[in-house]
Amino acid sequence: MRILGIESSCDETGVALVDASGSATPRLLGHALHSQIEMHQAYGGVVPELASRDHIRRVLPLTDAVLAQAGLPLSAVDAVAYTRGPGLAGALLVGSGVACALGFALGRPVVGVHHLEGHLLSPFLSADPPEFPFVALLVSGGHSQLMRVDGVGRYELLGETIDDAAGEAFDKSAKLLGLPYPGGPALARLALQGDPLAYKFPRPLLHSGDLDFSFAGLKTAVLTQVKRLAHARLDGPATLHLADPLSAQQKADVAASVQAAIVEVLVKKSMMAIRQTGLRRLVVAGGVGANALLREQLGSACAKAGVRVHYPELHLCTDNGAMIALAGGMRAQAGLALAGGAGSDGYRFDVRPRWPLSELGLPVTAA
Repeated sequence: MRILGIESSCDETGVALVDASGSATPRLLGHALHSQIEMHQAYGGVVPELASRDHIRRVLPLTDAVLAQAGLPLSAVDAVAYTRGPGLAGALLVGSGVACALGFALGRPVVGVHHLEGHLLSPFLSADPPEFPFVALLVSGGHSQLMRVDGVGRYELLGETIDDAAGEAFDKSAKLLGLPYPGGPALARLALQGDPLAYKFPRPLLHSGDLDFSFAGLKTAVLTQVKRLAHARLDGPATLHLADPLSAQQKADVAASVQAAIVEVLVKKSMMAIRQTGLRRLVVAGGVGANALLREQLGSACAKAGVRVHYPELHLCTDNGAMIALAGGMRAQAGLALAGGAGSDGYRFDVRPRWPLSELGLPVTAA
């Protein structure tokens, strides 16, 4: 089964073609991605209306590029998958509208995919794919979750953030340091030049005994430290006026210390989830999963515990069409209903800007 996947949930337009035939390992046949980072940098964050308009401009040329990579005509597509949610409503409508139009034109089924399920299953496209069951650490700009995954659609939430996600903590701390959008990668690059022990930032909920996360307090601690270093004042919730700009080294030290705090919490909670479930396999997915320090420290902790750890390829950590095509194909292979599918309903579609992953699938049955 060749599945065309379309991702348009936020600020990246992704299209990909995945072969998920039978019991064979899924293969990526073609992949194209356009990031809107440059467009949104002037505003310091994503502008939803601009994002939607840009998706409209990009999605069909990207589809043509993917088919050219694969050396296949559009008629070779067996199903079309799109991100149904969660995400920005207008952006989601672009992908869903194009997917259903293509499905109608081809007479092929259409699959509405949960964005987080796409991230969760993306390591199955890597050179070292995992096997079920496993613990999943899902970390991105808007989500920090630990899940037990026993199969496609069989997910149990073990813990999640009660306020800011890890990616938000990276981005908001970067903004306080005056780093460009997107802040997380910029902060990680700057942290390479800093001392992670320079400032002792809090590790929220590190010893709570549960698997939940909280990063809002860390952001507040960073704000307090930056104000102290720069003799700054705060006008309103987000306007920071620096009387004495931080030196380059001070910025690097703050960045390194912030990153160290976030990574320590993610690693400790992940290993706690491994111990509590008794599973011996960990999957890390989502944009923060590309962070080099997180990969290094998780790799070390897992090696000591005799646990296998799996990541998607770096270019598949951020939002992309490949993970959407893969998730649609794996759901079909598992014999699950095509969530949000429109093929039997006149290709009518809707989107779910807010869509808990827990609504997706089957209950977990412990072995």
